[in-house]
Amino acid sequence: MTTTPAAPAAGSPRSARSLAWARRRHSLARFWAEYRTHRAGLFGLGALALIALVALTAPLLVGSDVQSVTNAPGSALERPSGEFPLGTDQFGRSLLGLLVWGARISLTVGLLAAALSVAIGTLVGVVSGHYGGWFSTVVMRITDWFLVMPTLVLAIVLATVMSRSMWTVIVAIGVTTWPTTARLVRAQTIAVESRPYIERARALGGGHGHIMNRHVLPNVMPLVLAQTTLGISSAILTEATLAFLGLGDPTVVSWGGMLQDAREAGAVSSGHWWYLAPPGIAIALVALAFTLCGRAIESVLNPKLGVAR
Repeated sequence: MTTTPAAPAAGSPRSARSLAWARRRHSLARFWAEYRTHRAGLFGLGALALIALVALTAPLLVGSDVQSVTNAPGSALERPSGEFPLGTDQFGRSLLGLLVWGARISLTVGLLAAALSVAIGTLVGVVSGHYGGWFSTVVMRITDWFLVMPTLVLAIVLATVMSRSMWTVIVAIGVTTWPTTARLVRAQTIAVESRPYIERARALGGGHGHIMNRHVLPNVMPLVLAQTTLGISSAILTEATLAFLGLGDPTVVSWGGMLQDAREAGAVSSGHWWYLAPPGIAIALVALAFTLCGRAIESVLNPKLGVAR
């Protein structure tokens, strides 16, 4: 006689875990259904997917020798042609190849700098909002100091005193742009901790770490996600500005670095518009795409914003 295995009890860890994953899948499906109603958000997402695909396949599309100055295939500052659709730079390198390769650095710096900024801001906001009192007051005064200081000036100072590398730019952007996220997350943390289930968790013996990790952080993550998408566009613009000022990594190709090279080559005064236009348009397009995605996510997570579709 064969016996069938007993079904897991309703309160077993396996069934609870399955129920949690089912809820996450349902929430994700509902989020995507709402996101699809935003035409601008879909346009931004499609543009980002295309640019990310181009950046990931850059070694296959243009090759790794596109950055070489000694093996440049063309002459200096050639106009757009069939051989070079976007023209050449001051060394005779294809601007189309440099634009494709530069997408890797610009997107990497933007993503990592925004992630660092949001991580610092989330940590400061959650801890400050949870503990409150004099500790929150001191942390918020420090945050206000960073908030009123010009972000670009602080980033320039850090990029100047540190070694010139891609990681220096990431750190310079990340440690100077977190205050806005910190204030938003702190306000959301205070709102979450005023709810009755937080008091119930405390009454049942939940400590500070349990409340912040299991109750507060999941409720502020939608805000963090929206802030991340908006922060990436700002980080890419800041990276381009630092590279344009000559504070980027000179050993890599980025869109901001291309603009800086064009300035040094006198493209503005000489009328070599094809040297300036491609990286500038690429920066504007990526910043716009991330902004559209961020606004769509904000509208889905908070319908009261009334963001146009």
